[in-house]
Amino acid sequence: MQTLSDLPALRAAIDALKSDGKPLVLVPTMGALHDGHMALVEEARRHGRHVVVSIFVNPKQFGPNEDLAAYPRREAKDAQMLSAAGVDILWMPTVDVMYPAGFATNISVSGVSNGLDGAARPGHFDGVATVVTKLFNQVRPDVAIFGEKDYQQLAVIRQMVADLDLGIEIVGMPTQRAEDGLALSSRNAYLSDDERKAALALPRALGEAKRQIEKGGAVEEALAKAVTMLSAQGFDPVDYVTLCDAVTLEPMHVLDRPARLLGAARLGKTRLIDNIAVDAA
Repeated sequence: MQTLSDLPALRAAIDALKSDGKPLVLVPTMGALHDGHMALVEEARRHGRHVVVSIFVNPKQFGPNEDLAAYPRREAKDAQMLSAAGVDILWMPTVDVMYPAGFATNISVSGVSNGLDGAARPGHFDGVATVVTKLFNQVRPDVAIFGEKDYQQLAVIRQMVADLDLGIEIVGMPTQRAEDGLALSSRNAYLSDDERKAALALPRALGEAKRQIEKGGAVEEALAKAVTMLSAQGFDPVDYVTLCDAVTLEPMHVLDRPARLLGAARLGKTRLIDNIAVDAA
């Protein structure tokens, strides 16, 4: 595995990889890798001969009061995991490489980015869209793999790729979970032992709301019960628990088409998100 952090070296390495005409797959990450990330790498192997993983903690997607400085970083261990998985290139640009002096461009995707985390974290998805576009231009992948845990992010990227005619296949990988059901996340490392147990309320609340809605229960009542369950376990604030169209992320009040149930809430100092599919009868 080549570990690279400057753009000319990356471009030369990408040219060499792509010279055989075989598909190249990108897995963008912010590091602090766990089994969920490694499942993305495994999936990448099924979509192409060459795999590139990027690690970049993107300052443009963090708000002024968010956890940029504290975000877990463990580059050496991450590199070992990726090398063992047979990754071809680890791309680890610095902030100066990604956003050189005078950088002045912002990419904004309206519609799918407007509510949910777009409302709770203003500017977040502009930062995501901007950095992912840069990664796509740097690596020039044929396919890119993203986890469905960040479901709104996935929707934003799909919209952006379609709108800008980027010609990259975007693959969404089902959320990877611990044995007890908690969605795997680098931010789970922030949780104390008691918070880790309480965190299970999030997937359980979403699961119970899904069951009620799919049985024909009133959507607003099911969502309100989920919020109550989260509050009872110490989540504060509950940013949202919402039923949305699976593609457009428009809020839904009646289950009449494929939907997604999304939730985000803070437990202590840690903000957790999760989502599950909800099937129309």
